[in-house]
Amino acid sequence: MKRFILLTIVPLFFVNAAIARDFSAGADLVSSYVWRGLHLSGTSIQPSLGFSAGNFSIGAWGSMPVADFQSYKEFDLSISYQVAGFSIGINDYWIPNDSSSYFNYDKNKGTAHTFEASVGYTLPIEKFPLSLSWNTNFAGFDGTKSNGKTAWSSYFELSYPFTVKEVALSASLGLSPWETDYYNAPGFSVINISLKATKEIKLGGFALPVWVQTILNPRAENVFLVLGISL
Repeated sequence: MKRFILLTIVPLFFVNAAIARDFSAGADLVSSYVWRGLHLSGTSIQPSLGFSAGNFSIGAWGSMPVADFQSYKEFDLSISYQVAGFSIGINDYWIPNDSSSYFNYDKNKGTAHTFEASVGYTLPIEKFPLSLSWNTNFAGFDGTKSNGKTAWSSYFELSYPFTVKEVALSASLGLSPWETDYYNAPGFSVINISLKATKEIKLGGFALPVWVQTILNPRAENVFLVLGISL
């Protein structure tokens, strides 16, 4: 219950100030949902809602397949603080099965929540804005090692944005540093090598952001090409 308070009551504390500062809402339509090199579902709609006040941000994000609403569902909450290129945050990923209750936070009773702590840093170099992030599961559902012990599943990523002929590009390299079945990693494994290209397509008086991302998971020997439209 303490975790529920952290990720619902605490964010609401900032809502009044956030509304006065910054508010965002949107959605992506993606040809398939691939996360950190893992294919989670097919064509999906992914809405998002966010508030920010000063250096604090809170957000909600979801994913639902277009063809079969019962095959996969995800609802995430996040809270973060950013200052001088650094960011720290907590994410709550809720990916239920048919019998999962949102208010079940007990790992021993099959919770569908995964709580993750994250820290990131972007180099203060205008011509080389490399970003680094580290994410570790610390509560709720997590992967295990082959000996059955909690894996403290973690994900490290390097990301570098750049532009070529008015096309915004972002290259990423992600890895699982140790054994966990959460990322299907037997040990240190590179699980995500990706390149994303984003361009606005003009339709009359509107500009529609469209992106294409190629994703390679060397560990799983799998590759994906994803199309996304931001609404």
